[in-house]
Amino acid sequence: MEMSEELEANTMDSLVDMPFATIDVKDDCGIIDVPQINLERSEGNEWLSKDQIKKRKKKHKDYQPNYFLSIPITNKEVTRGIKILQNAIIQQDKRLSKAMTNDGSFHVTLLVMQLLNDDEINIGIDALLELKPCIEEILQGKYLTLPFQGIDTFENQVGFVKLAEGDHINPLLEIAEAAKRTFQEKGILAGDSRSFKPHLTFMKLSKAPWLRKKGVQKIDPKLYEKFISHRFGEEMVHRIDLCSMTKKKQSNGYYHCESSIVIGERAPGRKDGTSAMGQLCCVPFSRDEEKISESSTVLKSYSKETPSWPSGKRPIGIRDLINEALHQERMGLKAKVKQIKELLFKPETQAKIRRELFEGRSINHSNQGNDVDFSDTLT
Repeated sequence: MEMSEELEANTMDSLVDMPFATIDVKDDCGIIDVPQINLERSEGNEWLSKDQIKKRKKKHKDYQPNYFLSIPITNKEVTRGIKILQNAIIQQDKRLSKAMTNDGSFHVTLLVMQLLNDDEINIGIDALLELKPCIEEILQGKYLTLPFQGIDTFENQVGFVKLAEGDHINPLLEIAEAAKRTFQEKGILAGDSRSFKPHLTFMKLSKAPWLRKKGVQKIDPKLYEKFISHRFGEEMVHRIDLCSMTKKKQSNGYYHCESSIVIGERAPGRKDGTSAMGQLCCVPFSRDEEKISESSTVLKSYSKETPSWPSGKRPIGIRDLINEALHQERMGLKAKVKQIKELLFKPETQAKIRRELFEGRSINHSNQGNDVDFSDTLT
C-alpha cells in the first residue's frame, strides 16, 4: 500500500509541480483565471469577424498555462536557507518530504502563458528578446536585488518564502507588467486576471495527494514558526528564462529552458561565489544554438559585423549573443518568405506562371502525338 502511494506521489510530482505567478488552491486543482485580452481587434487593429472572435473565446476557455517566465534563485545563501527550512519541517513530519520543492528548481515566477506548438514557442522567444530593452529602461542601469524574509502560505496549501518590502517591489511589478504586455501584444495567452504576487515556493501539498488520506489537510503554521521572520538572503536578478512546466527537467533539477535573457551588467564574479559564465551555463543550449556556439570565430565575426541589434543594445553575455543571432536569422527568413509571397501574388508573376504551365501542357500534348510505337517497326 505504501509503495503504491509513493508511486502515485512520484507520478503526480511532475504534473503538479507547476509554477504560477499568482497561485491559490484553485490553481493547484488546475483551474486558471483567463487573462484579459481584447477580443474585438486583431494585432493589426483590424476588426475581427464573429467566427474569429468565437474561436478566440474558445481558446480562452481552454486556457491552461504550460510555460512561464522564471527568475532563477541561485544565491547559495538563499537556497541553503530554504533547505534548512525544508529539513526542519521534515524532521517534524517525515510525510511532508514528498511535498517539498526539488533542489535546483527554486525560482520566482514572473508570468505564466500558453504556448501550444513550435511556432508559438518561437513567438514566445521573440517576445522575451523584445522584453530586454523594456527591462533595461525600467532599471535605468541599476541592479535589481530581491531580499527574501519570512514565511507565508496560500490558504495553508502552498508554502512560500516572502519577498521583503522595499524599493525593489515597484520595478519588479513594472517588469512583470511589461512582460505581460509584450507577450499579449504578440497574440500569446499570458497572465491571469489577479494581481501579481511574487513569491518563492518551497512546498505544495498537491505534490503528494495521498497526504490527505493520511490526515494532512493543511500546512500547520507550527511547522515553520521558527522561520516566520527569518532572513534568507538576497538574489540579484541576473537572468530571466522562458521555461516549460511539462517538459523533462534538466539534470540539475531546473526546468527545461527554451531561451534566456541576461539582466544588467554582469561582473566576472558575484557575491554568491558563482561566475557569470557559470550562471549562463546552467541553461542548456538548443540544437540551433549548439551549431552557432561550435565556433567562437562565428560569434566574434557576428558581433563585429552587426552594427545594430533588435534589442537596441549590443548583448553582454554569450547567451544574449546567441539569442540575438537566432532572432536575426528568424527575422531574415520571415522577410524572405514575405518577399516570395509578394512576388507570387503580383499579376505579372501569376500571368507568367499560367503561360509557362500552358506552354508546358502544349509541349507534352505535342510530344504524345509524335510518339512512335517502335514495337511495330521491330516486328
